[in-house]
Amino acid sequence: MHDVLDPRDLIPDEAEQLAISGYPAKTIEMEARAAAHSGDLPRLKDAVAQLGKLTRAPDWGYDEPDDDESLTELIAGLPAIKFDQAQLPDRLRGAWLGRVVGNTLGKPVEGLSRSELEIYLRASNQWPQTGYLPLLSPLPTGVSQLHPSAPVATAGKFEDVPRDDDIDWTILGLFLLEKHGRDLTTGQIAAQWLDRVPFTQTYTAERAAYRNLIHGFTAPDTATENNPYREWIGALIRGDAFGYANPGNLGEAARLALVDARLSHTANGIYGEMWAAALVSASFATDKAEIALEAALEVVPERSRLAEALRSVIDLYNSGETHSAALDWVDSTLGDYPWVHTINNAALISIGLLWGGRPSWVR
Repeated sequence: MHDVLDPRDLIPDEAEQLAISGYPAKTIEMEARAAAHSGDLPRLKDAVAQLGKLTRAPDWGYDEPDDDESLTELIAGLPAIKFDQAQLPDRLRGAWLGRVVGNTLGKPVEGLSRSELEIYLRASNQWPQTGYLPLLSPLPTGVSQLHPSAPVATAGKFEDVPRDDDIDWTILGLFLLEKHGRDLTTGQIAAQWLDRVPFTQTYTAERAAYRNLIHGFTAPDTATENNPYREWIGALIRGDAFGYANPGNLGEAARLALVDARLSHTANGIYGEMWAAALVSASFATDKAEIALEAALEVVPERSRLAEALRSVIDLYNSGETHSAALDWVDSTLGDYPWVHTINNAALISIGLLWGGRPSWVR
């Protein structure tokens, strides 16, 4: 569950975060997970001390700033892209429908592995998926469980879109812009979290930041204090509202996303929200996913792991590789990342957008 109040989750997860970020923490992570499993709190405390002594490997080949000055300079002066004003209402409606419908299409099977997902879709006669998924009972062999929301998020089980945190953040983002406008501050965002978002409806990095707010921390410390989920996908999920409000203006969309992301995330976690906001913004000005993806890369630090992964996916597409080969690349290259990390999920989003437009994508 990644409980932000439980050291049995926080300490092994922090070791994992360091291990995938260039620190020699893999052995400590394994020891910490064993200690967590047995409830050995003194061993976990010792793991914290060991983690505090680590230094990043000298051959770490990335440059991943997360200070405001560097990121603001990166996006300053990005030219706006012209878009058809007459099409904007329909495109906005399509963006929102795509958000809520797409979220619901995948909600029942969230957390399944790639192989489990294929088993469930084939058993549902939806390979490839063409609609809301049925609730199969019994579950097909090879699938042990569905997401807890499945009883209210499968075909015939709902009349209105089921509530989901992914959609909550979009609605809150639009509310924040309506209330505070373009001068929105991270402090104002924090205040609205506390006023309008129940703690138990937040997860991982957002819940850690929420806990930190209650304990009196302010941004950017809310993102770093005891928060091993600071580069996970939570901020990326929050970025689309800033793209809706800034069609064709990638720099402004990314700037507002930065203001939002620094409450709970660092480095690639921040870049993920900036990229998502810029990608939505660019999508109002083109019908081609590859053009929007290339444009959105401009707001991601060039020597970051996120930029490397996104460029790799685009290269695979341009070289004529299949959808399956691209997914295999994610599994083999980014397989050490948690399944809800920003980097692998941004790569998967890119794959869906690029190959989704090819008639032969199911290969």
